Amino acid sequence: MIGGAGTVVVATKNAGKVKEFAHAFAPMGLRVRSMFDYEGLPDIAEDGLTFADNARIKARAVAEALGMPALADDSGLEVEALGGAPGVYSARYAGEDANDARNNAKLLAELDRLTALPEEGGPGQLPAGVQALSRARFVCALALYDPANRIFREAAGYADGWVIDRPLGEGGFGYDPLFWVPAFGRTMGQLSTEEKQTISHRGRALAKLLAELSGSWARRPKPE
Repeated sequence: MIGGAGTVVVATKNAGKVKEFAHAFAPMGLRVRSMFDYEGLPDIAEDGLTFADNARIKARAVAEALGMPALADDSGLEVEALGGAPGVYSARYAGEDANDARNNAKLLAELDRLTALPEEGGPGQLPAGVQALSRARFVCALALYDPANRIFREAAGYADGWVIDRPLGEGGFGYDPLFWVPAFGRTMGQLSTEEKQTISHRGRALAKLLAELSGSWARRPKPE
């Protein structure tokens, strides 16, 4: 279906994303391969203005290099109090060589500069001593590109929550330990992979994309 029988090629070198995609596709009997598995793939400049732009750029580059369909994700955090930042710069918020710890530290430092507290209708019961700093949402744009017919299939997903003033949990990656999920009363970093998949931006986008692909297959002309 995607990238050859039984295989999904995902255009990423983010180990956390590879793990999440592998978990999502496993029930379908599909194995995930990523940019870690192929040599000679081009460096990809993620210079799009939107998440969708970057997803298309990555999917097309890897699909054309391999000569097979590739699925790409671009995702990040949009913080209301920061006007939507870090947005498409989420992975490199603290610089081109940033890691999760430095990105999280910069996010807290930027929010610490603000004096306004979140409005009412907040995140629900927080652990003692923990404060909510701003509403936020995770955004995921997925693009599947088939170089044979030059067609994109796309979907987007969102997860709403709050940024809190300290990391909680060792799971996930990126900003997960700072992202409070009111529905669970925990951060993304405290959720199991199964729990996260049910409400995450990436899980929701993937569900939409798979539904679209299933619908497209069902609409194909049946053989005589």
